[in-house]
Amino acid sequence: MTNSTIFQLGGDLDVRRIGYGAMRLANAPHERSGMTAPIWTAPTDRAESVALLRRAVELGVNFFDTSDAYALGANEELLAEALAPHRDDVVIATKAGVLRPSPAEWIPLGHPAYLRQQAELSLRRLGTDRIDLFHLHRIDPEYPLADQIGALKQLRDEGKIRHIGLSEVTVDEIDEAARIAPIASVQNMYNLTERGHDRVIDHTAARGIAFVPYFPVSGGEHAPLTEVAAELGATTAQAALAWLLHRAPNVIPIPGTSSPAHLAENVAALELELTEEQFKHLAG
Repeated sequence: MTNSTIFQLGGDLDVRRIGYGAMRLANAPHERSGMTAPIWTAPTDRAESVALLRRAVELGVNFFDTSDAYALGANEELLAEALAPHRDDVVIATKAGVLRPSPAEWIPLGHPAYLRQQAELSLRRLGTDRIDLFHLHRIDPEYPLADQIGALKQLRDEGKIRHIGLSEVTVDEIDEAARIAPIASVQNMYNLTERGHDRVIDHTAARGIAFVPYFPVSGGEHAPLTEVAAELGATTAQAALAWLLHRAPNVIPIPGTSSPAHLAENVAALELELTEEQFKHLAG
């Protein structure tokens, strides 16, 4: 167990262990909450969103997560604009492998040629010649995993992506993918109340692979979380993030927010230290 503030992603990129998930920077502010938020159009408060992303950098965040599926690429364009002044100092992760034919649909598509095309489009939208970290957004059961990872390996061999990641995968799928190309990151849903990927965390930690939990702060609160937060003089969200950081040294939560105040609170969680007793109390 450790609360080191830095993780070396892919063996060569030092990232602070509180990142920023940009998915929610879409549509109007009142449309961003909940599991069914559309994530469909560019933000109506673009200037405020740009300022928020730049404020994140000022606070020390250097790992940002997006996807070609978020607002049909507009989220990548937003990050490119906001982070352009800091491009050499930040790591941007994006994803491909999910179709968005409507605001309510997220449909896996892992055709190798499609993945390569989407990487080319992401390169253009991000304004870069190499993507730092490129996740396969979802494994598509219609195509062999070897073909899907093979497409990403081809992009890596061509110098268009630096590192390959996976999302919503099992230990067996990680091992299968790693036989084809090095895997630098796994992005699965995980938080205090959704802990179905404990085995994946342990597996990735043992292999130096980043584990990037999305939705890292669950919507519910419970007595142990309230108690530990009070002991720390912190918010419940900060205590939940501190628990994730304590869980394993490769865990890099990516909380997203439109609020500068919440952004500052999230980043400050990196400085919290849980005792073993507090960690066990939260884990139940």
